[in-house]
Amino acid sequence: MLKDKLLLLIVLLILGNNVVWADQFDEGVAAYSRQDYKTAFKAWMTSAQQGNARAQLGLGVMYDKGQGVPQDYVEAVKWYLLAAQQGYSKAQFHLGIMYESGQGVPQDYVEAVKWYRLAAQQGNTGGQYSLGVMYGKGQGVPQDYVEAVKWYLLAAQQGYSKAQFHLGIMYESGQGVPQDYVEAVKWYRLAAQQGDAIAQVLLGMMYESGQGVPQDYVKAYLWFNLAAVSGDADSIKFRDQMASKMIPSQILESHKMARDCVANKLKGCD
Repeated sequence: MLKDKLLLLIVLLILGNNVVWADQFDEGVAAYSRQDYKTAFKAWMTSAQQGNARAQLGLGVMYDKGQGVPQDYVEAVKWYLLAAQQGYSKAQFHLGIMYESGQGVPQDYVEAVKWYRLAAQQGNTGGQYSLGVMYGKGQGVPQDYVEAVKWYLLAAQQGYSKAQFHLGIMYESGQGVPQDYVEAVKWYRLAAQQGDAIAQVLLGMMYESGQGVPQDYVKAYLWFNLAAVSGDADSIKFRDQMASKMIPSQILESHKMARDCVANKLKGCD
């Protein structure tokens, strides 16, 4: 009986601590969302010191960005590592970034790949995309376009726009896959519909050249114009060059399409 009571007491203590961790973490989330970084930092520090991986990640981000504390990449790495060692994929991804960029630690592509892979294997889209980039560049691993496509595809299928854009490039160039302009357009469009300006430009180019889609200057101008809204000089140049090939009525039609496109949150634009 005494043994059973002791076991029950231990379980209750553990559960009680978990409730405290959750309360402190949630308090930090609420404070962070209203940009009260000092309160968020205090709440997450208490929770992180008790082993809460999400709070540890939160502290890492705050040190990384200098939110509520002086920017300190070494401290950011410290907290990312504590959470990453618990298997928290978001922290593993952030730790990979630090090793890739050499912030807070010596630059080490092999170590970056290690952490990206751990995150990617858990379905973390940032880790999958970043691992694809490392394979595409041959950083930390032998260059392997087939492996790059594999990881881009996993992230792209989860809606990660950067991976969709890169997958489009792979299909357009035929790296790691048979060259397929139709498939390139598919992935450029998915990224463009999420507001990726580079994907919008590349989709415009496909319409201008008639690769993967029927040649259509009105739709080409549409996507160049949407990209130009960001103020990017290259996007503006492509839009203006496209306009020089069009008649006024085509430009007016494209502007109307752009307005409708924005109203529909970039869905069904063409």
